[in-house]
Amino acid sequence: MSGARRVLARGREARIYSGAAWSVGDADGSLERGWTGTRSWNGPDLDGTDLWDLASVTKPIVGLAVMALVDRGVITLDHTVGTHLPTYRGGDKEDLTIRHLLTHTSGIPGQVPLYRDHPTRTALLDAVRLLPVTARPGTRVEYSSQGFIVLGLIAEAASGQPLDSLVNRLVCEPLGMKHTFFRPGARWRARAVATEDCSWRDRLIVGEVHDENAAVLGGVGGHAGLFSTLRDMELLGAALAAGGRGLLSADTCTQMTAAHTDGLALRRCLAWQGQDPTGSPVGDAFGPDSYGHTGFTGTSLWMDPPTGRYAVLLTNRVHPTRVGDGIAGVRRAFHDAATRPGPDRPCAVGVG
Repeated sequence: MSGARRVLARGREARIYSGAAWSVGDADGSLERGWTGTRSWNGPDLDGTDLWDLASVTKPIVGLAVMALVDRGVITLDHTVGTHLPTYRGGDKEDLTIRHLLTHTSGIPGQVPLYRDHPTRTALLDAVRLLPVTARPGTRVEYSSQGFIVLGLIAEAASGQPLDSLVNRLVCEPLGMKHTFFRPGARWRARAVATEDCSWRDRLIVGEVHDENAAVLGGVGGHAGLFSTLRDMELLGAALAAGGRGLLSADTCTQMTAAHTDGLALRRCLAWQGQDPTGSPVGDAFGPDSYGHTGFTGTSLWMDPPTGRYAVLLTNRVHPTRVGDGIAGVRRAFHDAATRPGPDRPCAVGVG
């Protein structure tokens, strides 16, 4: 049994999640992959075709669509919110730039549970627009799902396409990611991995978005809502390991994955997290120039450009409840194990 499999099997034994899937690879594809556990605590075994709620790993995938629009000259990073969203003109977000939104330096407050008081799409979007900016743009990194909701609206306005169609056209179709989408619907429910027994919706969530704000938006948001499979995430990891192959020009991919918050406390790329000086969610396994993103449901994609490696981790750590943070230790241990040579593996990562 590989070290990664042992780590993730122990996580299930500790009831941090009912199931986990993983892959470590490079530009040529997976070097080690597998899955362990079940789709829910009372459900069928995972079989590798399972559908996972990516949660905030949605953000960099939406970011890739935005950067593809930059590549095509449809938008620039210095375009402002007011350039594309007329309803924001005259407000405190009018002059925020796309760069600010991508780097979480817009000053738009972070994780605000707007769904509690704004139960319709129109009402919630109005509430996002009216949220007061709490910091001067570019001076502080504050993780902001609300900022990515605005980014999604800009992408729709600039392209003239709904966000789900845009992501499919610019990211999923070029890579052959046939099972990555918003709103998977009833036909995919049997393959979906369960998430939370949600008190707000009064039911177990299976095959619909876990994030409540995204649920009010109809399941499609710039911040959350995408579902995917292990295979599709491997395709994305391999493309990024190859410098954005099939998605972005080499220069735009380099720009997207470089640090853009020098001088601030947290390291952020464009839509990606970096290795913060205070510590990384993947521990010390990947180097200081690595980048990636985590998701609240227990998902992550992390890239290490110097070694050309990617690591995908998919779990349902919010099933049946979000209480507890055992996934933090599992995530660090997984990345450490996945990059450690085994006795029969001469490379950093071998075939499991």
